[in-house]
Amino acid sequence: MTATFFLVRHAAHDSVGNYLAGRTAGITLGEAGRAQVQRLGQRLRRGDIDEIYTSPRERTRETAEGIASACGLALPQIDAALDEVDFGNWSGKTFEVLNDDPQWRRWNTTRSLTRTPGGETMLDVQTRIFGLIETLVSDGNDRRIALVSHADVIKAAVSHVLGLPIDAWPRFDIAPASVTTVVIGDWGAKVMTLNEVTL
Repeated sequence: MTATFFLVRHAAHDSVGNYLAGRTAGITLGEAGRAQVQRLGQRLRRGDIDEIYTSPRERTRETAEGIASACGLALPQIDAALDEVDFGNWSGKTFEVLNDDPQWRRWNTTRSLTRTPGGETMLDVQTRIFGLIETLVSDGNDRRIALVSHADVIKAAVSHVLGLPIDAWPRFDIAPASVTTVVIGDWGAKVMTLNEVTL
């Protein structure tokens, strides 16, 4: 059994980097994000993908639907395993406010030992994303699947494949509208591309 996964971070919304969007409802792609989706669609059409799964957030669904349209595929399947980290009470707060919170600073120092307030740990996130990947691998051979998700979720998956601790998250980037390619088979797993951004 072998499967290729294209781990796609959603395209940009207008406030990327200003506040922690998390699972806040109503955050959609901006003009720049919609242009990124067009480029992603062209890139993934070359990847000959068979199907697309997406996080339930609006920004990921818009990204996944644009890719599906460009690739001539059915509408993406929504799967909660791809959802953004449950940041609990932090969702929607600006980074300026969060930087004054000692628990936020602890979260960004040792995520392996910290739970978001009212939310989940990064080990929880890693378990759910890899549970989905394992299920999809077992469902059939030679599948090529796009998973549209969020930066920290993709980082959790990549860290698992590379055998890195969950606290290694600051050592690599997952940019908006980037593609990270992972191949998984009976022999193991490997990262083929990391944070590929189509300009």
